[in-house]
Amino acid sequence: MNRLLHIIALSALIASAGYAYSIKYETLFYVEQVAKLKSKVQRERDAIAVLQAEWQFLDRPDRLQAAAEQHLDLQPMKIQQLARLSDLPNRPSREDGIGRKLEALGLLEPTATPKDKTSDARTPTTQTPKR
Repeated sequence: MNRLLHIIALSALIASAGYAYSIKYETLFYVEQVAKLKSKVQRERDAIAVLQAEWQFLDRPDRLQAAAEQHLDLQPMKIQQLARLSDLPNRPSREDGIGRKLEALGLLEPTATPKDKTSDARTPTTQTPKR
């Protein structure tokens, strides 16, 4: 009986050592993964910084003006090119065309559209009870 307890204790000790060993190497694996991700994040940040620097260089107003003058044949704007408010077309009416056609066929009762509306939008006044 004593020998059986020693074998069980020894096997439990060996199993716990094996479990600790597996945890250690699993932890090392995850530490390596985190280190790889941190280095990848740093590379991406460096790439973003390079792109921001290039954008700031390309977005300078004096460089854009020089490129526009060199590559585009722009002419100064003339007063005749501006549109007046009176030249713009009027907004189309918001009349319900399908409803009007159905009314003409006698399928619907005539309804008041916002264009035809002459009545007041307020509700009739009612007596409120006195308190």
